[in-house]
Amino acid sequence: MSNLSIIILTYNEEQHIKRCIESLQLIAKDIFIVDSFSSDQTVGIAEQLGAKVYQRAWKNYADQFQWGLDNCPVDTEWVMRLDADEHLDEKMQVALQNTLSEAPEYMSGYICNLRNVFLGRTIRFGGYDPLKLLRVWRYKRGRIESRWMDEHIVLSEGDTAPMLGEIIHNNLNNNEWWTEKHNQYANREMIDVISKRYGLFEMDTQIVKTDNKSAKTKRFIKVEIYNKLPSFVGPTLYFLFRYILCLGFLDGKEGFAYHFLQGFWYRCVVDIRIIEAEKLISVTSKSKDEILLVLEKLTGHKL
Repeated sequence: MSNLSIIILTYNEEQHIKRCIESLQLIAKDIFIVDSFSSDQTVGIAEQLGAKVYQRAWKNYADQFQWGLDNCPVDTEWVMRLDADEHLDEKMQVALQNTLSEAPEYMSGYICNLRNVFLGRTIRFGGYDPLKLLRVWRYKRGRIESRWMDEHIVLSEGDTAPMLGEIIHNNLNNNEWWTEKHNQYANREMIDVISKRYGLFEMDTQIVKTDNKSAKTKRFIKVEIYNKLPSFVGPTLYFLFRYILCLGFLDGKEGFAYHFLQGFWYRCVVDIRIIEAEKLISVTSKSKDEILLVLEKLTGHKL
C-alpha cells in the first residue's frame, strides 16, 4: 500500500483537476482537496476520481495549506504538496514509489524539479526552470512558512535529497487570467515587503535553517539584495540576466513572452504596488493599525 498522501488547494480548477489527480492515483493512498468554495465542477470531478474534499474560506496560500496539514486526516508517513494545475511525469511517479519505500529514517524530505510550460512550450532556459522545491516530506516533520508570498515548506529535522522526474506546471487558462493572477501575486508580495519595512508581522525565517540551498539562496538574494534596489532597477537587471545571460532567448517567442512577463512586467507591477503603498502610508501617522488599514484598502485582503 502507498505510504503517501497528497494535499491540493483548489478554486475553480475544473480544467486541471482531472489531469492532476490522474497522475497521482497509482502512487497516493489519499488525495486531499482543500477547496475555497469553487463555483464550477472542481469538487464534483475531484470526488468522482476518489479525492477527499474539504472546503474552507481563503485567506492566503500559506494559511490554507497549513490548515490542510493540520486538519486533513493524513495517516501516511509521507505527504506531498501539489497545485491543481500541476501533474507528475511518469519518471517521478515511478521514483516516488521506489524512493519513499526505501528512504532511511534520517531522510525527511525530497527536492523536486518543477518545470513550467507557457503558451504550450516547455521552458528550458532562463536560469529559472526547473525550480527546485521541497514538495515531499515526512508528515509532522514539515510545515509551510507563514508568509503572504513565496512560501516554502520547512523541516524540523532530517536531511533532504533530490527526487527524480519532474512536476509539470502547465496552466491552460488564457493570458488574461494569468495577468490577473499575477496582479494578485503582486499585492501579496507588496504586503510582505511593507511588513518587513514597518515590522507589521513576525516574519517566518525558518527557511535559513534548512538544507534546501536553492530556496535559501533565492530568499537571501531577494530579501537582502533585490528588495533593496531602487524601483524598476531590479526588474530590468533580472530580465536581462534571465533572457541574455541565462539564454532565455533560446526558448523562442514563447520564451520571450514568459521571461518578459514573469521576469520583468510582474516585477515592475510589484514595485508599483510598493510605491502606491508607501505614498499612502506617508500621509498617515505610520502606526501599525493605520498601515494595515492602508494595505487592506489597497489589496482587499483582511490582514
